[in-house]
Amino acid sequence: MRIEHIAIWADDLELLRAFYTRYFNMECGDKYTNPSKCFTSYFLSFGKDKARIELMHIPDMGSPASRGNLKGLAHFAIAVGNREAVNVLTERLRADGYTILGEPRMTGDGCYESVVADPEGNRVEITT
Repeated sequence: MRIEHIAIWADDLELLRAFYTRYFNMECGDKYTNPSKCFTSYFLSFGKDKARIELMHIPDMGSPASRGNLKGLAHFAIAVGNREAVNVLTERLRADGYTILGEPRMTGDGCYESVVADPEGNRVEITT
């Protein structure tokens, strides 16, 4: 078994697509549109038979007041290979104006990681 994909509701589908393809080198499939439901989406992939992220959008969808204290998905992690790659990507994101929620560090469970907020506030761990 494996995780096939996670799905993220997006206010700005194109903004999130650009973020994940630019900073995490994800491949983007064709845009899917269902006009009867006003639904659009993209699947982003790390490569053939690897985990994917589905970005989904419906206009005027409400959002919770705070994502930080809600039950459910707290974050997801993307492995970039090694400590240096974590550090470099974290600094690149910082320089480009993204919010770093957790500085690069060794965690209590033995992982080296940082945490960034994507353009819509989703927490992404950048890990080895």
